[in-house]
Amino acid sequence: MLVVVVLVIVLLLWLFAGVRVVQQYERGVVFRLGRVRSKVREPGLALLVPVVDRMRKVNVQVVTMPVPAQEGITKDNVTVRVDAVLYFRVVEPVKATVDVQNYSFAMLQVAQTSLRSIIGKSELDDLLTGREQLHRGLELMLESPAVGWGVHIDRVEIKDVALPDSMKRSMARQAEADRERRARIITADGEYQAAAKLAEAAQRMAQTPAAMQLRLLQTVVEVAAEKNSTLVLPFPVELLRFFEAAAGAEKARPE
Repeated sequence: MLVVVVLVIVLLLWLFAGVRVVQQYERGVVFRLGRVRSKVREPGLALLVPVVDRMRKVNVQVVTMPVPAQEGITKDNVTVRVDAVLYFRVVEPVKATVDVQNYSFAMLQVAQTSLRSIIGKSELDDLLTGREQLHRGLELMLESPAVGWGVHIDRVEIKDVALPDSMKRSMARQAEADRERRARIITADGEYQAAAKLAEAAQRMAQTPAAMQLRLLQTVVEVAAEKNSTLVLPFPVELLRFFEAAAGAEKARPE
């Protein structure tokens, strides 16, 4: 009887040694006597054959991997340092376990070389303003090796572009010159429009002298409102013409 109890206990311990728990964010890759099993263990309780089976758990969550800054020369001969961030996840646990020794390290190396390659193929303006197209280019470059390793690239993004100090100063001077140019254009356009309006107003007043006198009186009223102002009135041109006409009529009168 004692022998039976011992055998039962040993059997239970043996079966318990083959019990594994796979978390929701994991998948289990089973090796039986060194050969990988095609069936991947899903989340939950996994029963293995003790001693014979060995299970390796693979995380299938999205991995956020920062890509260290890479220094390179752009297509227009500007030295820059560019860093990026890579988002990927394992979609085929068997490939990620068997076909590559360390898929995370492999993805990091491919991301670095691809980033240096994209720097050499791009111009500085593309790195600063056209990043969406560069993101798609990086994703395509990473997709080919990633598929062979059972990895799916969610997205890859350029984080920052570091420029040399001399280039920053040149860009600042260029931006300042551009702002000054736009300011001068706006000022000149305003003066041109004001001159056009003044010329039109002068032409209309020349056609109606009374309007010019009314404008003069309006100006006098505005200046007189200032108590500390000294007002000097010009002699009316119409009065001079009146005196001139009267003098001419006096000379024309016979003696």
